[in-house]
Amino acid sequence: MSNTQEFKHYFKLIIASAFGLGLSPIAPGTCGALLGIVIHILIAAYIINIKVQVLVLIIVLLLIAAANHLLTPWSVKYWKSNDPSHFVLDEIAGYLVVPILFHQGKLWQIILWGFLLFRIFDIIKLPGARQIDRNLKNSWGILLDDLVSGVYAVLVMYLLWWSAPMLGIENWFFANG
Repeated sequence: MSNTQEFKHYFKLIIASAFGLGLSPIAPGTCGALLGIVIHILIAAYIINIKVQVLVLIIVLLLIAAANHLLTPWSVKYWKSNDPSHFVLDEIAGYLVVPILFHQGKLWQIILWGFLLFRIFDIIKLPGARQIDRNLKNSWGILLDDLVSGVYAVLVMYLLWWSAPMLGIENWFFANG
């Protein structure tokens, strides 16, 4: 392998595995999704305006979706799997659905509940996500089931935000202030 080919290989590996987070032997998807949290925190820290934050998050999500599409053939061949567990761009994109669609409460609350709920829904694959995962065996299938799981997480977060004051648990679930 030439130096150029070797560089391209390692570059693809670094991107596909979220800078190595997805290479974890335990829960590679969960570890890979942590890069989504880092991206979310950096954008929230440097951009005050929520509308601009959402716009930047959407742009990052689209870039990750494009990378997912471009690197899927390489990752399928490299890891010899139709949906390689170490290929985690889909998990990053799935998490990013949360801060794009949900803006209630404090940053730590959005991260904590968004990440936990997204990972739970991504693992159990509710209807919609399950059908995509089973029937689409390409880059779209790898990506879309995670995006659907992110939407499920957001729906539950809105339910918690709405019901928390009635249950007296609003300080834990999406308190403003």
